[in-house]
Amino acid sequence: MRRVTNADVEQHIEPTKGNVAAIARALGTSRGTVWNRIQSSPALQALLADARETMLDNAESSLYRAVLNGEAWAVCFFLKTQGKSRGYVERQEVTGADGKEVVFREVYGDQD
Repeated sequence: MRRVTNADVEQHIEPTKGNVAAIARALGTSRGTVWNRIQSSPALQALLADARETMLDNAESSLYRAVLNGEAWAVCFFLKTQGKSRGYVERQEVTGADGKEVVFREVYGDQD
């Protein structure tokens, strides 16, 4: 098997949107080999980070479109993650019986 070079990895980062496993498949090598090559090169690290930021931008754009189209799942997700300052939070409240406070009792040894 031939050695994977920085140039080999570089040419596959953008088309695969930074998916390291896809780069490895395209090069006929292991994910670990590609990952090690990227970790040894600041230039490849920067290219990978940029490709992943672009995918994040694309995902955000898709989410925004879904929100504007009124898709309930998207509206709910957006409000839970971005609307916290307006009170859109999901949390669990723990109470005792009939909504009263929770009472804890510690027992040491054989005491009852």
